[in-house]
Amino acid sequence: MTVSRVVNKTGPVSAATRARVLAAVEKLSYRPNSAARALVTGKTGILGVVTLDSTLYGPASTLYGIEHAAREAGYSVTITSVGTPNTVAIAEAIETLRRQAVEGIVVIAPHAAASKSLEVVPHDIPLVAVGGGQQAPVPMIAVDQSDGARRATEHLLALGHKTVWHVAGPVDWLEAQDREAAWRQTLKRHRVRAPRIIRGDWSSRSGYAAGQVLAREKDLTAVFVANDQMALGLLRAFTEAGIGVPKDVHVVGFDDVPEAAYFSPPLTTVRQDFIEVGRRTFRQLAEQIAGREPAARDLVAAELIVRESTGPR
Repeated sequence: MTVSRVVNKTGPVSAATRARVLAAVEKLSYRPNSAARALVTGKTGILGVVTLDSTLYGPASTLYGIEHAAREAGYSVTITSVGTPNTVAIAEAIETLRRQAVEGIVVIAPHAAASKSLEVVPHDIPLVAVGGGQQAPVPMIAVDQSDGARRATEHLLALGHKTVWHVAGPVDWLEAQDREAAWRQTLKRHRVRAPRIIRGDWSSRSGYAAGQVLAREKDLTAVFVANDQMALGLLRAFTEAGIGVPKDVHVVGFDDVPEAAYFSPPLTTVRQDFIEVGRRTFRQLAEQIAGREPAARDLVAAELIVRESTGPR
């Protein structure tokens, strides 16, 4: 019992006794048996995460934020990736995690199909969605995509531009939908004509293609790009076309990837706080594990980071 109290930090032990136990633990290379502990306590200390099989900055950073928060609270994380985010794949991933006796599950659901699949998940295990859309049928945490897009668009309008073009993300991604809708709403609120959408797939290559199309627009002065990777490709296309940024066109991205400050020019963008998303996600899950009712929806504020791509012209 004394060793258990020291290792699990569950009860009072004198400083001298604690020191002797820890010395013995180190000498014997003792490791707690999680299976035995689970049999006694009914808790495994393991959380499950269902995520897209993707290296995109948003989903990958969200996963890191969740792992970071869980680790700080003494939990380990088991991850199951799905290649195609449909109802069957999500259900199978959740069942795989349930068989591993996880205490709760997080579903990273930035894709419309993944969000739709949440309507049929079992309700007998704590579950939280990250980025599951405004109508998510389970508790949901996300960065406020609409507010971030509004900030980006209003920043460009405040610089005196008559309109703002938009390079949007894939139509079946919820974040792309929210950013596009907020861009349209902001222009409408300012009584500004919305140009036609140029759509990409989140990649720098698609941003480069979008930049080549936009370079042919005579009245182009401002572009809001739905993520930084597409903005990188767009900047290259503009450079090749002899279009100066910020001299001729102002550009704003979204995400604030670590490289954004080193683009040429450094990119004005919208920062997403994925560590805070992870912290709040874990908090929501912990509330459910403890038998309490969590908030249905929790949005983390986005932040506009102003750099040289919207500097003096």
